[in-house]
Amino acid sequence: MALDGTGVTIIGGGIGGLTAALALRAKGANVRVLEQADAIREVGAGIQVSPNGFRVLEALGLDRAFCDITVAGQAVSLRDYKQGREVLRLDLSKLPKQDSYRFVHRADFVELLATAAREAGVQIRLLQQAETVQPGAKPRVEMANGDQFEDDLVIGADGLHSVLRPVLNGVEAPFFTGQVAWRAVVPNVMGHPPEARVHMGPGRHLVSYPLRGGEAVNLVAVEERREWQAEGWSHIDDPATLRAAFSSFGGMVPEMLHAADKPGVWGLFRHNVARKWHGENVALIGDAAHPTLPFMAQGAVMAMEDAWVLADELDKAQDNASGLQAYQNRRRDRVVKVVEAANGNAWKYHLSNPLTRGVAHLGLGVLGRFAPEKMLGQFDWIYKHDVTKG
Repeated sequence: MALDGTGVTIIGGGIGGLTAALALRAKGANVRVLEQADAIREVGAGIQVSPNGFRVLEALGLDRAFCDITVAGQAVSLRDYKQGREVLRLDLSKLPKQDSYRFVHRADFVELLATAAREAGVQIRLLQQAETVQPGAKPRVEMANGDQFEDDLVIGADGLHSVLRPVLNGVEAPFFTGQVAWRAVVPNVMGHPPEARVHMGPGRHLVSYPLRGGEAVNLVAVEERREWQAEGWSHIDDPATLRAAFSSFGGMVPEMLHAADKPGVWGLFRHNVARKWHGENVALIGDAAHPTLPFMAQGAVMAMEDAWVLADELDKAQDNASGLQAYQNRRRDRVVKVVEAANGNAWKYHLSNPLTRGVAHLGLGVLGRFAPEKMLGQFDWIYKHDVTKG
């Protein structure tokens, strides 16, 4: 194995970084993860892991453990905002691999990955905040406390505010989309079924799905507005603001929002996919390379795919330079397509003109009744993709 004995430092202990640690360790690399927090955990709430991400977990031998902490998604249900009437239902049991579309709390997922990484021999170092990375024959990571690390390979898995991305691509300003999003996890006292519901209304929509054995419900609500919120997951909003924004929504929505006592809020920004994903013995994965809007539920899954492909290409290559180039070549076009699909998706949920919305919903309903396979099949290019098969 080409990676056998190679030293790898990964900056960031989130889903992408830990998946990369496991994939690289499985190829024989000696891996350490630098995490700036005082514990391995993931801020945020729930995520959806589609079959293309599940295949990575299968290849890592974590599929059974993952199923134990997740809810199997039975359907995606698009609903009109007023009464919660279902417009279109996509039956996820029709996917090629049944029960491979899962809902999971980020914290549970990160704990699973971190435990598996430690058991595999990955070193996880906490309270390690990287400040700069210098590519080179032995790339160097300089820490906020003055410490320095050198290794054979350094991976930036440190998200939106990556310290490595500007080294490779310069500083780029993001573009505010004119949308803000709230997130919350609430008790499932309303009997939310095991499906992702998208409640569509004028200039806004709300997504909900169950977590933790159906005991909790994850909420992500998006509203178009002129004012913007700073990026990040740590801003807490007044729950009355969230409820007011969705006061015209019916069905199960009012009950769910009533339980949201400390919703997080953040502005949604578009970022370009990085031109360069790698330099001399350094590479980017996940949001550090290609932040995406949350309208295709593929952000975490793309990081998982990156992690597997990076380890696979480095292990097959004659040297790091050719392996890193092969990694970018294999991933970039697919990621660009996913990011563009997410960029163009929100307006479909936010139709403001009642006539336009009525015609669109009628058309979706007809297609759902008479051509359900076609409606679900439009996502085959995402869900059927299997990076573990090369």
